[in-house]
Amino acid sequence: MTNKDLADLIFPNITKTIEDYEKMYPKRKLDEGACVTRFAPSPTGYMHLGGFFQALIDFNIAKSSNGIFYLRNEDTDQKREVDKAVELIMETLKHYDIIPDEYEYKGEIVGEYGPYIQSERKEIYHTFIKHLIEIGRAYPCFCTKDEINEMRSTQEERKMRPGYYGRFARCNNMSVDEAIKRIKNNEPYVIRFRSNGDFENKIIFNDLVKGRLHLNENDIDDVIMKSDNLLPTYHFAHVVDDYLMHTTHVVRGEEWLPSVTKHIQMFEAFGFEPPKYIHTPLIVKKDGGSIRKISKRKDPEASMSYYDELGYPTLAVIESLMTIINSNYEIWHTENPDKTFLDFKFNPEKMSSSGALYDLDKLDNISKDIISKMSAKELFEKSYEWAKKYSESLTSIIEKDKKYYTSILNIEREKVKPRKDIAKYYDIENLIWYMYDDIYFNKDLEYEWQKITDKEEIKKILKTYISKYYNVESQESWFDKVKKLADELGYASNMKEYKNNPELFKGNVADIATVLRVALTSKSNTPDLYEIMNLFGKERVENRYNKLIEKF
Repeated sequence: MTNKDLADLIFPNITKTIEDYEKMYPKRKLDEGACVTRFAPSPTGYMHLGGFFQALIDFNIAKSSNGIFYLRNEDTDQKREVDKAVELIMETLKHYDIIPDEYEYKGEIVGEYGPYIQSERKEIYHTFIKHLIEIGRAYPCFCTKDEINEMRSTQEERKMRPGYYGRFARCNNMSVDEAIKRIKNNEPYVIRFRSNGDFENKIIFNDLVKGRLHLNENDIDDVIMKSDNLLPTYHFAHVVDDYLMHTTHVVRGEEWLPSVTKHIQMFEAFGFEPPKYIHTPLIVKKDGGSIRKISKRKDPEASMSYYDELGYPTLAVIESLMTIINSNYEIWHTENPDKTFLDFKFNPEKMSSSGALYDLDKLDNISKDIISKMSAKELFEKSYEWAKKYSESLTSIIEKDKKYYTSILNIEREKVKPRKDIAKYYDIENLIWYMYDDIYFNKDLEYEWQKITDKEEIKKILKTYISKYYNVESQESWFDKVKKLADELGYASNMKEYKNNPELFKGNVADIATVLRVALTSKSNTPDLYEIMNLFGKERVENRYNKLIEKF
């Protein structure tokens, strides 16, 4: 009996050959230098930050080279599959406008290299495994779980490398006749890849991030198909898929680096050229005085839903990740303010090889800058859309008077130096609540008085301002009136004069403006006070001041 007899026994219904599939999936017709990348998540949970980080790199590589970015659903481990995980992944990509050129979703296949779901490619994998059996590079293994466990225990006791290799690979040298006999006796088995490697030998592997590495050759005969004879393991399936889909670059986490030698070995067993590998560093965060890996279990920011729920603009999240994808991105972006991240050419050599520090404070600063450049109309639309999804209270505020809400957002906006106090849509309600009388007068207000705290002095300032100096015809005339109020009450209207002779005055015009601000809003730090007063009108300003005077 021959290897072909063994292969035919295991896969009696497989009639196609590798050549047949090569004709079905011919080389892509792309420009020279165009890259083909794939985002290939397992549907085992939510979309996490590390996965999106890699998808963003895939997208950038493909788009900046006029290539192809496709989505592949790697669902071979169906016991771990989570309901609706595929939907979460696809919706997240759509939310950030990272749209794959090719994908399969809800029965729709876009692209000519599918199916893009591994569980639908069973016959393809079987064809390739059958070929390996025929050429002697794969074989059935009949070792039971107990025998495997015993083998591992022996290796641990003797402090040896764990794995199915060398003399521990009991079924490696089994004759074809013996294997056929045991299969016909219905003994359970798995299919293993025969590595033919020597762990004492080194191979040179060039990772585009890590550089030139000298790695031990793989000598472990890995399982490539489990005993159900249905779907292969990840190690094998991705080799077949990346070959047939003509993937040029594989972007994945550095935790896969120890497996790269076995993957290269599988490519070589078929005579295929491996893709280029980009092993990305772990995303880490500051935790007190230390730096640690972002944890899916402990850190809410590990989930991409976190950013949507808080209302970060999608561009802010993308930009914040681009700053850790390449160390030169921030300089490039400063020099090219009118260009987008898709105009940036990703360079693996500019990626940290140790750890990518993700800083939420930096995200806030980037987001503040992006939101500050939005028009009031755009910010209204985006924040209203977010509120309808995540905040009933902000939705209620907006729907009281959409025009008034937009006017609030427009304070210090659309200027050369716009306000930068909003980092995310979640912040807005806490920044504008005092602009609404029904909310303001129903709160237990805590007034943030600064230098002037005497109630009688505050009452005098407010009464005098309302009776003699209220004026919002223009910013200049408004401030002139505030300075005259300061002069009348013994405060310096000229800051230079106050600095030279502070003992001659009760305070300065800034102290007066602070009283006017706090008495109107309860806050010591707000957007431009003139614009707030102008939006309120004299009647509302006077009403708030009088109510405070009555309270005093």
